[in-house]
Amino acid sequence: MNPNLLTDLVTMRMPFGKYKDKLLCDLPESYLVWFHSKGFPPGKLGELLGTMYEIRLNGLEYLLKPIRNSR
Repeated sequence: MNPNLLTDLVTMRMPFGKYKDKLLCDLPESYLVWFHSKGFPPGKLGELLGTMYEIRLNGLEYLLKPIRNSR
């Protein structure tokens, strides 16, 4: 896994949709589940949303706290 993905999750914002401008790490779980069922968008955004989905699914949010607190 690319460690920069975790940094991107706490710095990048959703570029479109209902949660436009919300940090990717702050997206509601239900939105990530919806994307998972419909298919993540292509490219980096899809990779990040898929990673955030897996983090939530497995209860790994604690991995983002130190990165988020350092910003």
